[in-house]
Amino acid sequence: MTTAPTEASALPGQAPGEWLAVHVFYAASPRPLLVQCVRPLVDALTEEGLLAGYFFINYWLEGPHLRLRLKPARAADAPVVRERAHAALETFLRERPALYEVKDGFFADLYETLFALEFGDEERAEYLGPDGRMLLRPNNSFEDRPYEPEYGKYGGPAGIELAEWHFQHSSDLVIEAARSMNLHLRTVLLGLSAQLMTVMAGTFLRDDEALLAFLDRYHTFWNRAFASTNYTADDGYDRAYTAMGASLPGRFRDIRAAVAAGDTGRLPAFLRGWAEHCAELRDRALALTRDGALVFRSWDGSRDLRPTDPAQALPMLLSPYLHMTNNRLSTTVRDEAFLSYVLARALRDGGARGDGADAGDSLAGWRRGGEG
Repeated sequence: MTTAPTEASALPGQAPGEWLAVHVFYAASPRPLLVQCVRPLVDALTEEGLLAGYFFINYWLEGPHLRLRLKPARAADAPVVRERAHAALETFLRERPALYEVKDGFFADLYETLFALEFGDEERAEYLGPDGRMLLRPNNSFEDRPYEPEYGKYGGPAGIELAEWHFQHSSDLVIEAARSMNLHLRTVLLGLSAQLMTVMAGTFLRDDEALLAFLDRYHTFWNRAFASTNYTADDGYDRAYTAMGASLPGRFRDIRAAVAAGDTGRLPAFLRGWAEHCAELRDRALALTRDGALVFRSWDGSRDLRPTDPAQALPMLLSPYLHMTNNRLSTTVRDEAFLSYVLARALRDGGARGDGADAGDSLAGWRRGGEG
């Protein structure tokens, strides 16, 4: 079920609620947590008029966990929303606990690498244990935490409001995919992620050169971010692309052609809904850009950036939008580096807007989950 945010501000005499944040430490696939706990909780709160919005992300700091954001419809609803969320989580964790403990092995090393790459010495000190390694929160536990929007990344208050609206749609889409598709199969996960990336990137960047330049930058960023580790690698990209044959790259080109032509009716229903959402998201972002309402923070944190040219603003928003949808899907950074390489090469090999084939030719037989 797709949730529809309530316009809490339209209720006279009642202040809108502030976002609540709950971190759920769950060292297992988030699928059961999302499908069996989060979805029913959000649906019930929404149907009762208690919830104005929600979204989730996955994160690794202090151990793998899901960050659930809930926005009460009114400030007076916050205690009830928090209590209901706690009760639902307690029940789920008791009945479906994660059995894996992140203490040693690959994932512990990965989290240590992320910790060293993303945090400075002063920031790391807050999370270090006596052994000098990152502290881990108890598995199968949850905690209320402050909600800290990344204003500099998403364009200030107006950009955050837009991002929160988009994040709910993205969260709805991912939970439905987790429910109805075999996302535990790597081929299905990567196929879905690639198609969603193609739709969103192609919707935001209609110009072929701009799209290809963006995909190249996106690949370079994620590949270089982990260049000192073995979590990304160039070696197998060409070989893996060649092993795909012609059908998958052809599908990506057909999706791009349909989106570029505005002919989303040729897309499968799952992608069609995503394309319609991405078009509305782009249009809202364009309006904010032209109004000068987006205020980003420079990469080095030294100054504000207020772009009024869509050619500058749209790629700045597209990058975190793509990344966070992949985050919700549990697509890895290495996968993102690979997929952006694949998409750019597929578009170059066939011409960015496709090779002239009917955009419906290879899409007609597409089935949910990328199974055929």
